[in-house]
Order: sequence, then structure tokens, then C-alpha cells
Amino acid sequence: MRVCLVTPEPGHPLLAAATALLEAAGHRVESLDPGAVGEAPDDLADVYLLKSRTPRALDLARELERRGAPVLNSAAATTLCQDRTEMAELALRGCLPFAGTRTHGSLAAWAAGEPLGASPLVVKSRHSRRNDLVARVDDSARLRELADAWPQEPVVVQEFAPNSGWDHKLWAIGDRVFAALRRSELAPQGRGPTRPLALAELPPGWADLVRRTGEVFALDVYGVDLIDTGDGTPLIVDVNAFPGIRGQAGAPQALAALALARAARR
Repeated sequence: MRVCLVTPEPGHPLLAAATALLEAAGHRVESLDPGAVGEAPDDLADVYLLKSRTPRALDLARELERRGAPVLNSAAATTLCQDRTEMAELALRGCLPFAGTRTHGSLAAWAAGEPLGASPLVVKSRHSRRNDLVARVDDSARLRELADAWPQEPVVVQEFAPNSGWDHKLWAIGDRVFAALRRSELAPQGRGPTRPLALAELPPGWADLVRRTGEVFALDVYGVDLIDTGDGTPLIVDVNAFPGIRGQAGAPQALAALALARAARR
């Protein structure tokens, strides 16, 4: 089989480990940097792994799909996960326990308009990207401070849900689920290290909820950020297409197996 990685970083630990497994089994692994190619190659691989979210990468993935190549994750699913407004709407339509979300065209317009209302609130950039805005707002002074720093930023606003201060980082590759704990970026202490977490330590039903999220969002490789709002009650606060999934035993094997299974279906 020929497997192609659509990424500028084929040496990413997850991709590199999966590549080593595939090549050891006699398969061919290539990489395609979406920023360095003008168009999709004529000779298609058996399956493409889309580990990039840039506009050029998404355009390339759409062209590959148009020509009949399987792409994991699809361009449409990857694009949707970059828009937190559409993400929330789809999650709620799918009856997933997702944080209630409202959208404002710009942070400055919101700060200058309606009263803050109930607080605390969580304010996030509408469009998910590296170094985007994620902040807790407890009062009007904090809102004005953010509006001064990010005046034209489109944002989503969610009510802050009381929790332990730890995010449950859950990842899925096909049906295989992996888990870790990481302190919330909203916690006063800051992020801190990621802690491993066995699936048996999750509250009942959480792994199945992750798989259900993948079905609703039509994702193959994805992450789901969950918080425990009390007594094991989950609240989804984010969904990510093809996250890093670093340091999870069995993840490279699961990715290699998924790639081959999807290639074989073609």
C-alpha cells in the first residue's frame, strides 16, 4: 500500500512512529507538504492522512477527494472543527453534551454593546488556530482588557462550568480511544504537564461518548476535550481534527492499522 502524509512535518512523533511501522511491514510512505506543491499529483496514493489545517492543505485535500482518493480526516470534517460556532451547532444537533455557545462578530462590538450578564464566562476565538484566544471573563474590566487586545476578533462565548480545573484530553483513532489529564489553560496555575490516564479511570460511558462524537463529526482521527462538571457528568468544550496524540502507547499502531484498513476499502 502507498500511504501519503499531507503535512509540512512528517517527523511529528505520531506520524514518524506510524511510518516506521508501515515501512517495516513493506508499505510505502510518502509525504506531501501542502505549502510546497502547486496541485495534487497525478499518481494517487492509496490513502492520505491530512495532518494540516491550512487553507492550502484543505484545498489540496478537496482535490484529492474529488479525484476519488480517501483522505483521513476529510476536508469537510477538518474545516468544520476550525469553526467553533458550527462545531457547537452540530454537537447540539447531535445531542452531544456540548457547552452552550453564542457568537459575536467582534470582541470590541460585544464589549461595547450588551451588558456582560451572568459570569464567569469563557471567551474563545471563533476560528480555532494556534495561539488563538481562550480566556475567562469574570467582570467588565476583564472584558474591556481583552477587547483592547483583540478588538476585531470574532469570538464565541460560553458560560463557565464549575469543574476540577483539569481537562480530560481524549483522543480517538478509529474505534481506539486514548486518555490523559491536563490542567485547564484557564486554571490560575497554567497548563502544566499532561498526565497519563487509563481508560478504566474514566467515568462510565465517556469512551463511548468520544466514539459518538466521532460519528457526529464524521472524523477518523480526532480529539475531544471534556470536563467533569460533577459526579462524572461530562461537558464537551472542544473537538479537534487530527491532534498530536503524543506519548500514547498504541497510538502509532492504531494509526497505521486505520490507514491500511481505509486504503484496502478503496
